[in-house]
Amino acid sequence: MDASRIYDVLILGGGNAALCAAIMARRAGRSVLVLECAPKHFRGGNSRHTRNLRCMHDAPADVLTDAYPEEEYWQDLVKVTGGETNERLARMTIRHTATCRAWMAEQGVRFQPSLGGTLHVSRTNAFFLGGGKALINAYYRAAEALGVEVSYDSEVTHLGIRDGRFGSAIVARAGAEHEIRARTVVAAAGGFESNLAWLREAWGPVADNFIVRGTPYNKGRVLRILLDSGAKSIGDPTQGHCVAIDARAPKFDGGICTRVDCVSLGIVVNENCERFYDEGEDFWPKRYAIWGRLVAGQPNQIGYSIIDAKAMGKFMPPVFPPVTGRSIGELATALKLDSTKLTATVAQFNAAVRPGTFDHTILDDCATEGLSPPKTHWARAIDTPPYFAWPLRPGITFTYLGVTVNEKAQVILEDGSPAANIYAAGEIMAGNVLGKGYIAGIGMSIGTTFGRIAGEEAARHAAG
Repeated sequence: MDASRIYDVLILGGGNAALCAAIMARRAGRSVLVLECAPKHFRGGNSRHTRNLRCMHDAPADVLTDAYPEEEYWQDLVKVTGGETNERLARMTIRHTATCRAWMAEQGVRFQPSLGGTLHVSRTNAFFLGGGKALINAYYRAAEALGVEVSYDSEVTHLGIRDGRFGSAIVARAGAEHEIRARTVVAAAGGFESNLAWLREAWGPVADNFIVRGTPYNKGRVLRILLDSGAKSIGDPTQGHCVAIDARAPKFDGGICTRVDCVSLGIVVNENCERFYDEGEDFWPKRYAIWGRLVAGQPNQIGYSIIDAKAMGKFMPPVFPPVTGRSIGELATALKLDSTKLTATVAQFNAAVRPGTFDHTILDDCATEGLSPPKTHWARAIDTPPYFAWPLRPGITFTYLGVTVNEKAQVILEDGSPAANIYAAGEIMAGNVLGKGYIAGIGMSIGTTFGRIAGEEAARHAAG
């Protein structure tokens, strides 16, 4: 970090979107400085916890099978967002994913075929060999080889923005403050999911029971500065990527291995031993990210995913072992639930199950009848001991409140005009595409698309 010079492009953040922007800007011949608030060994934001990105393709391609055309991708997104998305920006993202893998490979990213389990995504998602950590390391190696400068443990405390134009950033590092000047800035510093006070402001006291499955460094500092400086906001502060994770997970940084993926193979009850949603509504990649919000709406923000021996081995197991019981009553006792109530709930569910041909790879005909809420697919009686359960808490990954952008990744101001030299990419602008809901892998798709666009546009602006 050289406070004596004026950089062409200043990147705020150190995850996927930030590194894509940095590489693009540097390849365009611009000087680039990346400010990462985390220490080096925790660099990468939530990107280091990821596994894949969702990709459009019209035919089998490298690790992707069959085809996943634009319109199907778009309809999947519309379904989970309820239409709360900017179609123009969403379709830009979708189309970009058809070609970005070759560029990623040029930076050293490698892919692998998808694994088995409940995420049936070999057709829709390209998985990173080594996961998000390997992807982030590849991007940093590529960026540094190009001459991108990186400063770790560097917290942005102020942005000098006047009349929609950025001039400099005040950065706290090693106990001192530094003013860093640049011709353009790309905000790619994530959302506010690890800011517990801001979560409580949005959600109320229920947020105290949330677990942040991602990085503890996404406190929303840059987002707050931009909003206070006249950037137009987008999204609801209570919306985000929020999944059901093991209630025994650490408060921060548990990552993907804490997610519980057996929901669609059994039932989920709250602490009153009551079911509260259709566990078989749709394929897990399209529904796993609604379960955090569902659990958040239950008493004391706790739920329990329950299966029997028939379901074991049919999903990716989480890092924590299940609670077990030789009977439903014994399982209830182990979970500290009312044994009579849980036994009755399971018996009622079993009685409502109608005969069908179970197939977890399709929307099968195994459903309940006369039960509310119903289970519309993959409904099988829970009758084969031993029985297993995982306690669930809302696990928030990232928030959707962000800044509005246009197709050039320019930040839009409150008066509707684009900022002169301020760009945004990644979680900090994901609310433009994700008004609510989530489909597996689209977060990385958004970050990759707008990271590359922001880097390219910032470089073009810096070149005059």
